[in-house]
Amino acid sequence: MPMSTSPSPDIFTLQDGSTRREGTITHTPFTFGRLPENEVVLTHPYVSRRHAEIVLREDGYYIADLGSRHGTFVNGQQLAGPHRLTTADTVHFGTLTGPSFSLRYSDQDSASSIHQLLYEMPDSSSLGSGLEKLRWFVESARRLNATGSVEQILSSLLETTLQLTRAERAYVFLRDEKGVMTLALGRDSKGDALVDDSTVSHGAMNQAVSTARDYIVTDTMSAEQRSDSIVAQSIRTVICIPLRKPRGGSVARNHELLGLLYLDNRLRVGSLTEIDSDLLKAIATDAAALIDNTQLAVAEESERRHREELSIAAQIQRSLMAIKMPSLSYAELTARWFPCREVGGDFFDVVTHADSVSVVVADISGKGISAALLASTLQGMIYAQLVARQPLADIASTANRYIREKGIGKYATMIIIRLNADGQMEYINCGHVAPVICKAGDVMRLPDSNVPVGLLDDAVFLASIVQLAPGTRVLGVTDGVTESQNRVGDFFEEYRLEEFVRQNKNLDEILSLIETFCGSLAADDDCTMLEIRYTGVDHNKDSE
Repeated sequence: MPMSTSPSPDIFTLQDGSTRREGTITHTPFTFGRLPENEVVLTHPYVSRRHAEIVLREDGYYIADLGSRHGTFVNGQQLAGPHRLTTADTVHFGTLTGPSFSLRYSDQDSASSIHQLLYEMPDSSSLGSGLEKLRWFVESARRLNATGSVEQILSSLLETTLQLTRAERAYVFLRDEKGVMTLALGRDSKGDALVDDSTVSHGAMNQAVSTARDYIVTDTMSAEQRSDSIVAQSIRTVICIPLRKPRGGSVARNHELLGLLYLDNRLRVGSLTEIDSDLLKAIATDAAALIDNTQLAVAEESERRHREELSIAAQIQRSLMAIKMPSLSYAELTARWFPCREVGGDFFDVVTHADSVSVVVADISGKGISAALLASTLQGMIYAQLVARQPLADIASTANRYIREKGIGKYATMIIIRLNADGQMEYINCGHVAPVICKAGDVMRLPDSNVPVGLLDDAVFLASIVQLAPGTRVLGVTDGVTESQNRVGDFFEEYRLEEFVRQNKNLDEILSLIETFCGSLAADDDCTMLEIRYTGVDHNKDSE
C-alpha cells in the first residue's frame, strides 16, 4: 500500500453478482454509486446514486460512506465514519450480499450473510437441506432483484417463503398513509390468490407491530400464551416478520415498518428450524429493502411527472398573462402579476376598442393548480365577453352561473372596469378589494360592491358609473397585496396602499415597499396590481 500523498495506481477487485472485474485507483476521491459520473458505477438496487468514496491520506487509503440510504459495510460491519483500508478488508455496498470491493487481487470469496448462514448449520446431517434452502435463497434473491414493481416483489416473496416454510397461507400487509396495516397480497400453498384476511391472527400481527419484532410460534397448542384469534381460527403455526425500512440496527421503530410478512398453518404443526428462521428473515430483509426502493422510485417518478406537468401549466399560465399593454391617447396602463406558487389563482386582462378600454382583475378562492384551472377558464370567458362589449353586469352573472352550475366548489372576487375616452368609467366590483382612486393627492375608494361570483345561485349584480377627470389614477389589487404579512403577523393593509398612492408611488415602488415590509417572509398569496392613469383626450392631437 503506498504511503505517499500523491495517488499511484493500486489494483482493486470488484465483485458484483457473477461479474468480477479488476481496475486501478489512479486518483482520489474515487467514488462509487449509481450515477454515471462515479468512477465505479454500480447498478445494484441497494446502491445510492453517490454511495461511497475512497480518499488518499498520508497513512493510506480511507473509505467513507456518502450518506447512502442502505449503508457501506467493511468486513460485515456498517461504517460509522472513515475507515483505513487494508488488503484484508472486504467492502460491501448497500447490503452484505451486494457488490463487494477489495484492494489488490484476492482469490478468496468475500464474506456474506448467505455464507455465514451456511457455516452456522448445526451439523452435517442437515447440510443437504441447508444447501437446498440456500439455492432457494439465491434464486429468490435473483427473482426479487429482477422484478420491476412492488406487486412482483411481493409475489416472489410469498412464493419463496411458502416454499421455504411449507406454510399453508402467506400474506403481505403494507402500511398505508394512516399507518394501518392493509392486505397487499395473499397466496396459499397452491399458488391461489387470497383476498380475505379475516381469518388470520390479528393478535399475532398486533404483537409484531407493537414490538417491531418477529413473532414465531411453531405449535400454538403447546404455547403458554395464545391470542384469541389463534384459538378462534384454530391456527397451529403462525409466523409474523416485520418488514423494516433499511435504516440499520436490529429493531425498527413502529414508524419505520413498511409492513408485515404473515404465514400460518391451520392443519398441521410447523417445524421451522433455526436455519429456516434465519433464511426467512434474510429473505424478508431483502424484500423490504426492494419494496422500499421501489416505492421510493415510484414516488420519485410521480413527483418528477408532477413537476413536469406543473412546469407546463406554469408556462401556459405565463403565456396567458403575457399581456401587452395598449398605447392609448387618453390613458396609461401598467400591471404586475406574481403567483406565490408555480401557478396562481389571480389573473388580469385588457381589451381595447376604438373609443374605450376594459380591464379585469380577479382572484380565485384557494391556491395552486385547482385555482389556476378556474382562473384560466374565467379569464377566457370574460375576455370573450369583453371583446363582444357585453354589459358588465351580464358578464358577472354569466361567470356566477357557470361556477354554480358546474359545482366547482370555488368562488372568485373580481373588479371589471370599462373606461371611455371621455373619462366615463363603468365598473363592477364582485366582492373584491375596493380600487383606490386618486386625484391631486385626494384618495378615495370606489364604494359600490356585489357578492363574489360563484357564491350564490340567485345573486344579482349591478354596475356603477363615475366620471374621471384628467390626471386621475385608478389602482386595482388583489388581497395578496393588502394581506401581505411581516414577521410579527401584521398585514400590509389598505391604509398603507392608499398612502403610497397618495405619494404617487408607481407599481414597482409599491412592490419594493411591500417586500421591505414583509422582510424575509415568503409570500403566501398571489399578488396582482393593475393601474389606470387617465390622462384625458388630447384634442389638439386629434385635430392634426
